[in-house]
Amino acid sequence: MFNPRISLDQWRSLNAVVETGSYAQAAAALNRSQSSVSYHIARLQELLGIEVFRIVGRKAQLTEQGKILYRRSTQLLRDAEQLEQLGRTLEQGWESEINLVVDSAFPPALLMQALRQFEPQSRGTRVQLAEVVLSGAEDALAEGSADLVIGVITTSEFLGDPLITIDFQAVAHPAHELHQLQRPLTSKDLENHMQVIIRDSGYTNKIDFGWMQTHHQWSVSSVDTAVTAISNGLGFAWLPHHVISDYIDNENLKPLPLNVGQEYRVSLQLFYGDSERAGPATRCLAEIIKAVVSSSEQE
Repeated sequence: MFNPRISLDQWRSLNAVVETGSYAQAAAALNRSQSSVSYHIARLQELLGIEVFRIVGRKAQLTEQGKILYRRSTQLLRDAEQLEQLGRTLEQGWESEINLVVDSAFPPALLMQALRQFEPQSRGTRVQLAEVVLSGAEDALAEGSADLVIGVITTSEFLGDPLITIDFQAVAHPAHELHQLQRPLTSKDLENHMQVIIRDSGYTNKIDFGWMQTHHQWSVSSVDTAVTAISNGLGFAWLPHHVISDYIDNENLKPLPLNVGQEYRVSLQLFYGDSERAGPATRCLAEIIKAVVSSSEQE
């Protein structure tokens, strides 16, 4: 096992001299005597066998080798500070990691906004983000592998809070054969055309929102892939309106004029993996997600 011969105090003295410009000012900043700082630097240079500073006039200037060491020692001191902070937060019950599972239909912009707001409050807590489709959220809850879940749950086994309603819209490329009929469409019109569906990532209670008994179906694993396929003329699909609105505005996609079922809604809920044992970091992130969604609905 490697035992460092240079202490954090010695690296801290190096940083202080660089940042203040002199041994005297570094000593004042560290609340130490100047002789103590001088000894730390001399000992550091002795142990490394290189010259870190050159004294020019009354200023201590880094050598080229010293510049390299300064950059690395800055990161070392930052890591040490974060490690101590993590230890304190763990003592207070603050989790080191949050496993967040999110249905792919949840607006990515809202998710990223929530994570950006959480990061300054995270105290070093890592977020492990997993994207699922439909019943994949329920599987994550059943397996106990998630701390926080945003998704569709069809059973009463899990209790969550309503979070957001996602509108899905039937669309195809403007040049698709269905648009050439130039009339309201029925489900019969769709039967002989390919439907692209977003494959349920779950294994147990699979959900079939937006599926039809068409003769020709292709499945993809994500919303983005489905949008790419449809906007390139490959079939039709029901897709989240918040994802495809720009494609419709740019005429890369066009809503299908169905006489019934042109749109449908999916309600996403927010669940704790274990509400009784959820820690402060998980609860903090949950409240931020709720606030971000609520704010977006008021705009």
